[in-house]
Amino acid sequence: MTAAISLENLTVSYRRHPALHHVNGCFEEGSLTAVVGPNGAGKSTLLKSILGLIHCDSGHITTHATVRKIAYLPQQAEIDCSFPITVLDCVLIGYWKEKGLLRGMSKDMIAKAGEALAAVGLTGFSDRALSTLSAGQFQRVLFARILLQDADVILLDEPFNAIDARTTNDLLMIIRVWHQEGRTVIAVLHDYEQVRRMFPQSLLLARDVVAWGNTNDVLCEENLIRARAMAEAIDDYAPVCTVDGQEEEHS
Repeated sequence: MTAAISLENLTVSYRRHPALHHVNGCFEEGSLTAVVGPNGAGKSTLLKSILGLIHCDSGHITTHATVRKIAYLPQQAEIDCSFPITVLDCVLIGYWKEKGLLRGMSKDMIAKAGEALAAVGLTGFSDRALSTLSAGQFQRVLFARILLQDADVILLDEPFNAIDARTTNDLLMIIRVWHQEGRTVIAVLHDYEQVRRMFPQSLLLARDVVAWGNTNDVLCEENLIRARAMAEAIDDYAPVCTVDGQEEEHS
């Protein structure tokens, strides 16, 4: 299969200590991949590196020619949901990268935003203030915004954290549709049973790659034990990562 995103010897550090360490591999076009691992394994760092939000100390990230647009859903804790806008305005932000902030939205664009809200189960919510929503409703709004972006690659950082089971199941169905449409979906997740049930591919991280491939193979007990042991052995006060005995340059 064709690669959508390739990682070559990717190292990313905070305060000169690696959060990701010499990561190699690729996300295949049209794949549905869960990124899993212990706390502090570098999962969110990986998504932000792909987006260019974090500087890579060494290695390369290649976004291939077939990828026109990338959509990103950050963790809810990183979003100010008290901002005084309506649900419809929040969804329409999905168009801003394409249309810019200063251009008006057409009737067709507003209609499609309404269709996106209906698709996530929020018909009639257009005029509601964002600050009045529950965590689950707010997450549905963010998924509706991604629907408008019509992206080839979709990055989701802990999309089901602190939301109810019904919302989780509804949003998992949307992710399944994206996969059926041939989009590349990469999601940071913690629920291994959910991953085994819904995600054909998995990347198990513990700053290094523990395993990457078929989910049933990746999430075997041996790999999970190894990932936990690697995470427990991490020393944030250890010497800076080196290559061939030479200190890597970190900014």
